[in-house]
Amino acid sequence: MLALRLARGSHPLVLLRRLTVAAASAGVGFLLLSAMAHALAHPGESSASLLRLLWCAVPLAATVHLAVAVARTDPGTRPRPGLSAIGLGPARLTAIAATTTALSTALGSMVALLVFLHLRGDLTGLPFDDGAGRLLAAGMPLPVGAALTLLAVVPVVSSAAAALTLRPRRVRPGGETDPDRPAAPAAAPTGLPWGVALIAAGLAVEVYTSPEATAAGGTASAPPLVLPGHFDGSPAGVLAGWALTALGLALTGPGLTYRCGRLLQGVRPGPTRLLAGRILMEDARRIGRPLGLVCAVAAGGVAAWSLHAAGPRPFGPLTALGAALVVICTTATLLTAALESRTTRAGTAECLLEQGAPAGLLRSAAGLRAAVLLTVFAPLTWTVAMLAAVPLRH
Repeated sequence: MLALRLARGSHPLVLLRRLTVAAASAGVGFLLLSAMAHALAHPGESSASLLRLLWCAVPLAATVHLAVAVARTDPGTRPRPGLSAIGLGPARLTAIAATTTALSTALGSMVALLVFLHLRGDLTGLPFDDGAGRLLAAGMPLPVGAALTLLAVVPVVSSAAAALTLRPRRVRPGGETDPDRPAAPAAAPTGLPWGVALIAAGLAVEVYTSPEATAAGGTASAPPLVLPGHFDGSPAGVLAGWALTALGLALTGPGLTYRCGRLLQGVRPGPTRLLAGRILMEDARRIGRPLGLVCAVAAGGVAAWSLHAAGPRPFGPLTALGAALVVICTTATLLTAALESRTTRAGTAECLLEQGAPAGLLRSAAGLRAAVLLTVFAPLTWTVAMLAAVPLRH
């Protein structure tokens, strides 16, 4: 009940973020129900149905990541002085955040079920059209237990991930921070070497398992992995290599962001460069990983576009829906992380303005941070996309 009251009294921007989570949950729920419908309509193609179900893990992971980011930036569940006296300690606030996340994702699952039943014709008595009827196994009995189990995946996983991320952490004795003492410089993230290694390994796996490489070696090509939506003919090793590459980009994001901040402060820095570099170093972990994931998605989009330009490779509606969910969720997660970073710096910005710093200094520092990140990550994304697309051109 308290979670519902907090949701009703939230800021419109907070409600918009929760509605975005609900919409993403609805999309993932529809994909899961579509995979179940394929299994009902094609009982003899269990491997293809299992592949469709596994393919839903990508938009599911993107949705859970977005839900956790939204729960972390929710002002209604942020610890504040005096709340523990009325029974709202860190553990209770974590439970409220997990409950709010479960409510948002459950709303999306209900919408997905209604849309799915409508397109099947279970609500109106007539399928939406012939294509939708065949795609969603219209006219066949729907297993209620299996449908509800699939729809519960997103709320359960999202709320559990939010509770795990926001759980209260013990503070070691003597580890309290003095608010009047300046914070220590942020330590450099340690995932950059692992990320580079994963990118190189992923690209190597793609090249090694490509049909051209297997044909040159005199062996049979890898078995094709048919994705929903007519995107077929790609060996499973190629797609596994792309998954490694995407994970590597996510791991390199914090390290590259931190080094961008060091670079800004390296040679004859002025006030703007010092402020921009320090902020990048402090926020490397917060915005680096979402930025790396956005780069991975952008690289996949560029690679898909280059493949489409090389030859017609049609995408079906479910593939388009899954791709749209991944793009929207990763972009929204990055924007949410940037908003969280801005909120945590509100006190510092106010202090600078009180001490006479010009208002344009903060805007210049923000523009400089964006320009440096774009200069570093855009060529990296383009290079990875071009290298990843080479083995798929067959």
